[in-house]
Amino acid sequence: MTAAQPVEVSDLELVRLAQAGDTGAFGELVERNRRAVFRAALAAVGSATEADDVAQEAFVTAWRKLSGFRGESQFRTWLLSITWRKAIDRRKSLNKWLKLAAFASKDEGGDSMFDLVEQVPSTEQTPDTALESSELQRDIRRLIRTLPRKLRDALLLAGTGDHTYDEISRMLETPVGTIKWRVAEARRVLKRKLAAMGYHDA
Repeated sequence: MTAAQPVEVSDLELVRLAQAGDTGAFGELVERNRRAVFRAALAAVGSATEADDVAQEAFVTAWRKLSGFRGESQFRTWLLSITWRKAIDRRKSLNKWLKLAAFASKDEGGDSMFDLVEQVPSTEQTPDTALESSELQRDIRRLIRTLPRKLRDALLLAGTGDHTYDEISRMLETPVGTIKWRVAEARRVLKRKLAAMGYHDA
């Protein structure tokens, strides 16, 4: 006979345990959702350091408000909504928001924020395109900074790959259909601007 596989406790079960005072259960919820929370915050504030602060604030707030969670939505969706509100508050308070834009620098967190090159049309590249690729990424980042805030936020959240459209809808308090349109429109605008700069579909 083989040993029975351990049954993974659901988020809702962990929430109920945490509501009863089990800090370990809440710690497990933090571990399960740490990446998604950080990426949502990063999409808003652009700096890995600031995003880490936002994530900590979001988890503290979630712990304080946990008794009010009724399970009407998934815990992760509820947590991401808290995160986004905290991130927007932080963004509003950052005079350097325009400078930081929506990307963490490579020396702040390893790789650059999201590989948004994958989110726009492929471009013609010659075999020795290391420099061109770097220039393309830089141009994409610069162009994303010029997008209207509503388009930019939707694109960056979708670009993380960590959030469903439903979660983004709840975070931005905007219908799912509108979110999908904003992402598509942001990509269309980027494609048009890149084409005007000499980048063309492969």
